Amino acid sequence: MNDPGEIVRIHEDDNVAVAIRPLKKGGRLEGAGFIILEIQEDIPAGHKIALKPIASGGRVIKYGCAIGAASQAIQAGAWVHTHNLRTLLSENPRYCYRPHEETAPGGASRPVARPAVLPEIPAFRRPDGQAGIRNELWIIPTVGCVNRTAEALARWGEAEFAGMGIDGVYAWPHPYGCSQMGEDHEATRTILADLAKHPNAGGVLILSLGCENNTIAAFKEALGPYAGDRDRLAFLVTQETGDEIAEGRRLLTALAAHAGKAKREPAGFSELIVGMKCGGSDGFSGITANALAGTVCDVLAGAGASVILTEVPEMFGAEQMLMDRCASRELFDKTVSLIEDFKEYYRSHNQAVYENPSPGNKAGGITTLEEKSCGCVQKGGAAPVRGVYRYGDRVPHGHGKGLVLLEGPGNDIVSTTAMTAAGAQIILFTTGRGTPLGAPVPTIKIASNTGLARKKAGWIDFDAGAVLESGTDFLCPRLLQLIADVASGRKKTKNELNGYREIAIFKNGVTL
Repeated sequence: MNDPGEIVRIHEDDNVAVAIRPLKKGGRLEGAGFIILEIQEDIPAGHKIALKPIASGGRVIKYGCAIGAASQAIQAGAWVHTHNLRTLLSENPRYCYRPHEETAPGGASRPVARPAVLPEIPAFRRPDGQAGIRNELWIIPTVGCVNRTAEALARWGEAEFAGMGIDGVYAWPHPYGCSQMGEDHEATRTILADLAKHPNAGGVLILSLGCENNTIAAFKEALGPYAGDRDRLAFLVTQETGDEIAEGRRLLTALAAHAGKAKREPAGFSELIVGMKCGGSDGFSGITANALAGTVCDVLAGAGASVILTEVPEMFGAEQMLMDRCASRELFDKTVSLIEDFKEYYRSHNQAVYENPSPGNKAGGITTLEEKSCGCVQKGGAAPVRGVYRYGDRVPHGHGKGLVLLEGPGNDIVSTTAMTAAGAQIILFTTGRGTPLGAPVPTIKIASNTGLARKKAGWIDFDAGAVLESGTDFLCPRLLQLIADVASGRKKTKNELNGYREIAIFKNGVTL
């Protein structure tokens, strides 16, 4: 970022910069790369200004990469947005495998961060070796018909088990588990079983109606060996008991008695699986919050943690950056398949592959999907890609996995649920527009700008706006400390304090 003051230029090759604050027509800017620049029109904060003339059809460069082409000639000092910038993306791009080099997205020279001295994170050691950062009771309905029963039991348990070593009691309502076919039915069962295995849950009540497709017997098959853990798992078929509320309370009481005995034990950052998510991005997201998340990603990966990057549609236009960082040809091929299969999903529903960004993104200064994607993948830092997983897969717990890609859509609730199901104990969620949304696990909200952090202090956990003045290296230790405080239980995230937690399951086919 070479140009301090009113604008910021991310990469030395960029021919546009981002306005830090609103720019008024007639003003003059001076800096490296353009010397003296007269502002041709009012430009909102977070939006782009041309640093030099760009001919019609010429490439517009940001993050050191093309984010589209000029749809008309653009003067130096002009506002660059939807009226004069179009996408360059095509439905059938060609990808090539290139050996990994430890450079940041866009070809910047930032090296991969090496392991830092990180604080210890006491965690709950589960029988399978996983480390949980919360000791909660979860109620998982196998079908939407018993959602309200699950919620009623959760409300009772929240009050009943206070002070018993239980961090909370939560139900995960959803509309599925019946009237689904094929892949949708399997995905529902897989995601719910993944949640039942999650280490943040010290006890899990599986709540069934009894006549649904997602039967207890089939669900136990999806659970595998976990189904035999009678201390941690209980099953209730509501059609088979006279008073399901009374029986549910009895089962929860037994689960709480066992889970409440768990104590935090020494653990480290290497045992974390951290999800990365952005939602409601603005023109600052890729420069501040996502860039900071990327620096943290590199430190975590270097320390042996696993970091999940998902939102596959928001890799479109930046996918080659990730492919260039694949640690092997096999991972490159898997990444190509990940991208192409998601495009085929769009096409199978007769939808445009590149129907993005959202109106909120555009209002914040993002024009094309390439621009959004280039900013989005900054959360993955510069670390090599060491794993590629499909929707419903679980990331192996343990040490040294590093940065991995996970199949999932851009939708905030579906993608945070997918990362939770994959094993993420905590999620870093960057935002430029603000959202109260929370995953089933602690969700650290990182604002891309200080104005948002101040306005929505009830939603935001961390202000990344200072990256513009101080850089990511300055704020990285602070964010790492917050992660440690949250993971160790010393602090709760705003989504936890507000009770904002929910799940959503990816759906592709028909509903019967």
